[in-house]
Amino acid sequence: MKLIQSRDNAFFKQLKRLAESGRERRKAGQTLLDGLHLVEAWETHRTPVGQLVVAESALVGGEIAAYVGERDCIVLTDGLMRELGIVDTPSGLLAVVDLPRASGAVDLDADAVLLDGVQDPGNLGSLLRTAAAAGVRQVLLAPGCASAWSPKVLRAGQGAHFILDIHEEADLAVFMAAYLGTTAVTCLDGSTPLFSAHWQGPLAWVFGAEGQGVRPELIAAAGLRVRIPMPGAVESLNVGAAAAVCLFEMVRRRA
Repeated sequence: MKLIQSRDNAFFKQLKRLAESGRERRKAGQTLLDGLHLVEAWETHRTPVGQLVVAESALVGGEIAAYVGERDCIVLTDGLMRELGIVDTPSGLLAVVDLPRASGAVDLDADAVLLDGVQDPGNLGSLLRTAAAAGVRQVLLAPGCASAWSPKVLRAGQGAHFILDIHEEADLAVFMAAYLGTTAVTCLDGSTPLFSAHWQGPLAWVFGAEGQGVRPELIAAAGLRVRIPMPGAVESLNVGAAAAVCLFEMVRRRA
Protein backbone atom coordinates (compact mmCIF):
# COMPACT_ATOMS: atom_id res chain seq x y z
CA MET A 1 0.00 0.00 0.00
CA LYS A 2 1.28 3.43 -0.96
CA LEU A 3 0.72 6.29 1.50
CA ILE A 4 0.12 9.77 0.04
CA GLN A 5 0.75 12.65 2.41
CA SER A 6 1.11 15.66 0.10
CA ARG A 7 -1.59 17.55 -1.79
CA ASP A 8 1.03 18.08 -4.51
CA ASN A 9 0.98 14.38 -5.35
CA ALA A 10 -0.16 13.83 -8.97
CA PHE A 11 -2.61 11.05 -8.07
CA PHE A 12 -4.21 13.16 -5.33
CA LYS A 13 -4.56 16.07 -7.75
CA GLN A 14 -6.36 13.80 -10.18
CA LEU A 15 -8.70 12.58 -7.42
CA LYS A 16 -9.43 16.21 -6.58
CA ARG A 17 -10.29 16.97 -10.20
CA LEU A 18 -12.58 13.93 -10.41
CA ALA A 19 -14.30 14.99 -7.19
CA GLU A 20 -14.92 18.56 -8.33
CA SER A 21 -15.28 18.66 -12.12
CA GLY A 22 -17.85 17.05 -14.38
CA ARG A 23 -15.73 18.06 -17.35
CA GLU A 24 -12.73 16.23 -15.88
CA ARG A 25 -14.85 13.14 -15.19
CA ARG A 26 -16.02 13.08 -18.81
CA LYS A 27 -12.48 13.66 -20.08
CA ALA A 28 -11.02 10.86 -17.94
CA GLY A 29 -14.06 8.62 -18.36
CA GLN A 30 -13.99 7.99 -14.61
CA THR A 31 -15.78 8.91 -11.40
CA LEU A 32 -15.47 8.27 -7.66
CA LEU A 33 -17.56 6.03 -5.43
CA ASP A 34 -17.62 7.02 -1.76
CA GLY A 35 -18.38 4.50 0.95
CA LEU A 36 -18.31 0.74 1.43
CA HIS A 37 -22.00 0.27 0.57
CA LEU A 38 -21.59 2.00 -2.79
CA VAL A 39 -18.39 0.12 -3.63
CA GLU A 40 -19.98 -3.24 -2.80
CA ALA A 41 -23.10 -2.35 -4.82
CA TRP A 42 -20.90 -1.54 -7.81
CA GLU A 43 -19.14 -4.88 -7.55
CA THR A 44 -22.47 -6.69 -7.21
CA HIS A 45 -24.08 -5.14 -10.27
CA ARG A 46 -21.10 -4.14 -12.42
CA THR A 47 -17.47 -5.25 -12.20
CA PRO A 48 -14.65 -5.33 -9.64
CA VAL A 49 -13.44 -1.80 -8.90
CA GLY A 50 -10.24 -0.69 -10.54
CA GLN A 51 -8.57 1.38 -7.82
CA LEU A 52 -9.31 1.59 -4.10
CA VAL A 53 -8.38 4.64 -2.02
CA VAL A 54 -8.48 4.35 1.77
CA ALA A 55 -8.11 6.86 4.58
CA GLU A 56 -5.20 6.07 6.88
CA SER A 57 -7.37 5.78 9.99
CA ALA A 58 -9.82 3.38 8.26
CA LEU A 59 -7.09 0.72 8.14
CA VAL A 60 -6.88 0.48 11.92
CA GLY A 61 -9.93 -1.78 12.14
CA GLY A 62 -13.59 -2.10 11.31
CA GLU A 63 -15.53 -3.08 8.18
CA ILE A 64 -13.44 -1.05 5.73
CA ALA A 65 -10.22 -2.61 6.97
CA ALA A 66 -11.83 -6.05 6.70
CA TYR A 67 -13.04 -5.32 3.17
CA VAL A 68 -9.67 -4.01 1.99
CA GLY A 69 -7.77 -6.95 3.44
CA GLU A 70 -4.79 -7.69 1.23
CA ARG A 71 -6.05 -5.70 -1.76
CA ASP A 72 -3.71 -3.28 -3.45
CA CYS A 73 -4.85 0.25 -2.62
CA ILE A 74 -3.72 3.84 -2.21
CA VAL A 75 -3.76 5.28 1.32
CA LEU A 76 -4.48 8.96 1.94
CA THR A 77 -3.94 10.79 5.19
CA ASP A 78 -7.24 11.65 6.84
CA GLY A 79 -6.62 15.33 6.11
CA LEU A 80 -6.25 14.71 2.37
CA MET A 81 -9.37 12.52 2.32
CA ARG A 82 -11.35 15.38 3.91
CA GLU A 83 -9.81 17.85 1.47
CA LEU A 84 -11.41 16.03 -1.45
CA GLY A 85 -14.68 17.50 -0.17
CA ILE A 86 -17.01 14.80 -1.47
CA VAL A 87 -18.98 14.79 1.78
CA ASP A 88 -18.65 16.61 5.10
CA THR A 89 -17.72 13.39 6.91
CA PRO A 90 -15.77 11.05 4.60
CA SER A 91 -16.51 7.36 4.90
CA GLY A 92 -12.83 6.47 4.61
CA LEU A 93 -13.14 4.46 1.38
CA LEU A 94 -13.19 5.57 -2.26
CA ALA A 95 -13.08 3.66 -5.52
CA VAL A 96 -12.10 4.99 -8.93
CA VAL A 97 -14.34 3.42 -11.59
CA ASP A 98 -15.00 3.87 -15.29
CA LEU A 99 -18.10 5.87 -16.18
CA PRO A 100 -20.85 3.55 -17.41
CA ARG A 101 -22.69 4.30 -20.62
CA ALA A 102 -26.42 4.05 -21.27
CA SER A 103 -27.34 0.75 -22.90
CA GLY A 104 -28.36 2.44 -26.14
CA ALA A 105 -31.70 3.58 -27.49
CA VAL A 106 -34.45 4.46 -25.04
CA ASP A 107 -37.41 2.12 -24.70
CA LEU A 108 -40.57 3.90 -25.88
CA ASP A 109 -42.85 1.22 -24.44
CA ALA A 110 -41.51 0.98 -20.88
CA ASP A 111 -41.91 3.04 -17.72
CA ALA A 112 -39.58 6.00 -17.45
CA VAL A 113 -38.71 8.95 -15.25
CA LEU A 114 -37.89 12.21 -17.03
CA LEU A 115 -36.06 14.91 -15.07
CA ASP A 116 -36.12 18.55 -16.12
CA GLY A 117 -33.57 20.91 -14.58
CA VAL A 118 -33.02 19.02 -11.31
CA GLN A 119 -29.76 20.58 -10.15
CA ASP A 120 -29.45 19.61 -6.48
CA PRO A 121 -27.22 16.49 -6.18
CA GLY A 122 -29.10 15.19 -3.15
CA ASN A 123 -32.47 15.51 -4.86
CA LEU A 124 -31.19 13.89 -8.05
CA GLY A 125 -29.70 10.95 -6.17
CA SER A 126 -32.92 10.54 -4.19
CA LEU A 127 -34.98 10.57 -7.40
CA LEU A 128 -32.81 7.88 -8.96
CA ARG A 129 -33.08 5.75 -5.83
CA THR A 130 -36.87 6.16 -5.75
CA ALA A 131 -37.19 5.28 -9.45
CA ALA A 132 -35.17 2.11 -8.96
CA ALA A 133 -37.17 1.17 -5.86
CA ALA A 134 -40.42 1.59 -7.80
CA GLY A 135 -39.22 -0.74 -10.55
CA VAL A 136 -38.53 1.92 -13.18
CA ARG A 137 -35.44 1.06 -15.19
CA GLN A 138 -34.82 4.06 -17.44
CA VAL A 139 -34.25 7.69 -16.47
CA LEU A 140 -33.76 10.57 -18.88
CA LEU A 141 -32.07 13.79 -17.72
CA ALA A 142 -32.52 17.01 -19.68
CA PRO A 143 -29.61 19.42 -20.14
CA GLY A 144 -29.31 21.53 -17.00
CA CYS A 145 -29.66 18.65 -14.55
CA ALA A 146 -26.84 17.85 -12.16
CA SER A 147 -24.36 15.29 -13.44
CA ALA A 148 -25.81 11.88 -12.63
CA TRP A 149 -22.37 10.34 -12.11
CA SER A 150 -20.95 12.99 -9.78
CA PRO A 151 -19.72 11.57 -6.45
CA LYS A 152 -22.39 13.44 -4.48
CA VAL A 153 -25.25 12.17 -6.67
CA LEU A 154 -23.82 8.65 -6.52
CA ARG A 155 -23.64 8.86 -2.74
CA ALA A 156 -27.29 10.00 -2.54
CA GLY A 157 -28.38 7.29 -4.97
CA GLN A 158 -26.94 4.53 -2.76
CA GLY A 159 -26.37 2.11 -5.63
CA ALA A 160 -29.54 2.84 -7.65
CA HIS A 161 -27.39 4.01 -10.57
CA PHE A 162 -26.08 0.53 -11.13
CA ILE A 163 -29.49 -0.98 -11.93
CA LEU A 164 -30.77 1.94 -14.01
CA ASP A 165 -30.31 2.89 -17.64
CA ILE A 166 -29.45 6.60 -17.33
CA HIS A 167 -29.57 8.89 -20.38
CA GLU A 168 -28.07 12.34 -19.84
CA GLU A 169 -28.48 15.42 -22.07
CA ALA A 170 -31.75 13.94 -23.33
CA ASP A 171 -34.32 15.83 -25.41
CA LEU A 172 -37.41 15.24 -23.28
CA ALA A 173 -39.81 16.80 -25.79
CA VAL A 174 -38.68 14.41 -28.53
CA PHE A 175 -39.03 11.42 -26.20
CA MET A 176 -42.49 12.50 -25.06
CA ALA A 177 -43.69 12.94 -28.65
CA ALA A 178 -42.58 9.43 -29.58
CA TYR A 179 -43.56 7.66 -26.35
CA LEU A 180 -46.06 4.83 -26.75
CA GLY A 181 -47.45 5.00 -23.22
CA THR A 182 -48.82 7.89 -21.16
CA THR A 183 -46.68 10.90 -20.27
CA ALA A 184 -47.62 12.35 -16.88
CA VAL A 185 -46.62 15.56 -15.16
CA THR A 186 -47.45 17.12 -11.80
CA CYS A 187 -48.83 20.65 -11.98
CA LEU A 188 -51.72 22.74 -10.62
CA ASP A 189 -53.46 24.19 -13.66
CA GLY A 190 -55.89 21.90 -15.42
CA SER A 191 -54.83 18.88 -13.37
CA THR A 192 -56.63 15.92 -11.83
CA PRO A 193 -56.01 14.71 -8.25
CA LEU A 194 -53.44 11.93 -8.43
CA PHE A 195 -55.50 9.36 -6.59
CA SER A 196 -58.50 9.71 -8.92
CA ALA A 197 -56.57 10.09 -12.19
CA HIS A 198 -57.01 7.38 -14.81
CA TRP A 199 -54.21 5.76 -16.77
CA GLN A 200 -53.19 2.43 -18.20
CA GLY A 201 -50.08 0.93 -19.74
CA PRO A 202 -46.55 2.25 -19.29
CA LEU A 203 -45.99 5.68 -17.77
CA ALA A 204 -43.32 8.30 -18.29
CA TRP A 205 -43.33 10.64 -15.29
CA VAL A 206 -41.90 14.14 -15.74
CA PHE A 207 -40.52 15.89 -12.66
CA GLY A 208 -39.04 19.37 -12.67
CA ALA A 209 -36.54 21.66 -11.03
CA GLU A 210 -36.88 22.37 -7.32
CA GLY A 211 -37.94 25.98 -7.77
CA GLN A 212 -39.24 26.38 -11.31
CA GLY A 213 -40.93 23.03 -11.86
CA VAL A 214 -41.41 21.44 -15.26
CA ARG A 215 -41.02 23.73 -18.29
CA PRO A 216 -44.38 24.93 -19.73
CA GLU A 217 -43.76 23.30 -23.11
CA LEU A 218 -43.31 19.91 -21.44
CA ILE A 219 -46.45 20.38 -19.35
CA ALA A 220 -48.34 21.19 -22.55
CA ALA A 221 -46.98 18.05 -24.22
CA ALA A 222 -47.95 15.70 -21.36
CA GLY A 223 -50.91 13.39 -21.86
CA LEU A 224 -51.86 13.47 -18.17
CA ARG A 225 -51.63 16.29 -15.65
CA VAL A 226 -51.99 15.43 -12.00
CA ARG A 227 -51.69 17.16 -8.65
CA ILE A 228 -50.96 15.64 -5.27
CA PRO A 229 -53.72 16.47 -2.76
CA MET A 230 -52.23 18.34 0.22
CA PRO A 231 -54.85 19.07 2.91
CA GLY A 232 -52.17 20.40 5.24
CA ALA A 233 -50.93 23.98 5.44
CA VAL A 234 -48.15 23.66 2.85
CA GLU A 235 -48.18 24.57 -0.83
CA SER A 236 -45.72 22.11 -2.33
CA LEU A 237 -43.49 19.09 -1.78
CA ASN A 238 -39.80 18.59 -2.38
CA VAL A 239 -39.36 17.09 -5.86
CA GLY A 240 -38.04 13.86 -4.37
CA ALA A 241 -41.08 13.50 -2.11
CA ALA A 242 -43.48 14.32 -4.93
CA ALA A 243 -41.85 11.72 -7.17
CA ALA A 244 -42.09 9.08 -4.43
CA VAL A 245 -45.82 9.73 -3.99
CA CYS A 246 -46.50 9.45 -7.74
CA LEU A 247 -44.30 6.45 -8.43
CA PHE A 248 -45.61 4.43 -5.53
CA GLU A 249 -49.21 5.24 -6.42
CA MET A 250 -48.34 3.60 -9.75
CA VAL A 251 -46.87 0.63 -7.86
CA ARG A 252 -49.92 0.39 -5.58
CA ARG A 253 -52.35 0.26 -8.49
CA ARG A 254 -50.41 -2.43 -10.29
CA ALA A 255 -50.16 -4.54 -7.17
